[in-house]
Amino acid sequence: MTQTHDARSRHLISTADLQARLASGAPTVVLDIRFRPDRPDGRPAYREGHIPGAVYVDLPTELAGEQIGFSGRRPLPDIHDLQRDARRWGIRQGSSIVVYDDNRGLQAGRGWWVLRWAGLTDVRVLDGGFDAWKAAGGAVTQDIPLPDHGDVVLEAGHLPVLTADGAAAVARQAVLIDARGPDAYRGDKAEPGKPAEGHIPGAINVPTSGNLTADGRFAEAGAIRDRFAALGIDGSQSIGVYCGGGVAAAHQILALATAGIDAALFPGSWSAWSSDPARPVATGSHPG
Repeated sequence: MTQTHDARSRHLISTADLQARLASGAPTVVLDIRFRPDRPDGRPAYREGHIPGAVYVDLPTELAGEQIGFSGRRPLPDIHDLQRDARRWGIRQGSSIVVYDDNRGLQAGRGWWVLRWAGLTDVRVLDGGFDAWKAAGGAVTQDIPLPDHGDVVLEAGHLPVLTADGAAAVARQAVLIDARGPDAYRGDKAEPGKPAEGHIPGAINVPTSGNLTADGRFAEAGAIRDRFAALGIDGSQSIGVYCGGGVAAAHQILALATAGIDAALFPGSWSAWSSDPARPVATGSHPG
């Protein structure tokens, strides 16, 4: 119990704890990562109101790199570009960082993963996001902060990643999780103007939404462990995770981390796999 509680507290922070941190003046870098496919620019929402001191981070341009070849739509950012941006956000060596969004932690989960991949260890997601913050009476401001320039030094490779070939190997030899919804996994239907989807052969479908409670917070660590244990996933095997473009998969890895289970990210995810005509595609409800 203590171990899973410690794992959860290393990766998530409650609204009450963040309020206490900010009230105490404890140095904290807060990053607002609001982005949705149907509302790709989160800046207007940020300008309407955000947590005091929070700096806006643009997921498509600052937490992802340029799409090239079979990279998928959200490849990892260039580490030098990420370091430049992180310094602009005010991140210093040893900074405590809190990331949040307004979409069940999906985008914040990507921020959490990318920053930890780059070597930052004190990064936590605000559990319940901006909605939970407002519901708890947290202060909201329209003031745009101008943080002091940071001095952080970043280095890629602190979390495990998979290539497409690596994902295929994990699907054959261990556990590859598809974190998307069941429709996309089965290949039931296509988005307008796009071909039907499907999944990497051998991958199992575990939608990341199932790790959340009705109010958008993460389930308790024990409940998450039980959910994965029922699927035969307990951390004793290698685990890989993918989604559509490397965002929901990072959220799934965050959920697993709160339960003390490690997993590797396939950043290119389905958008990389499906862009390569040489890659096989499975459809239906079974791994294939």
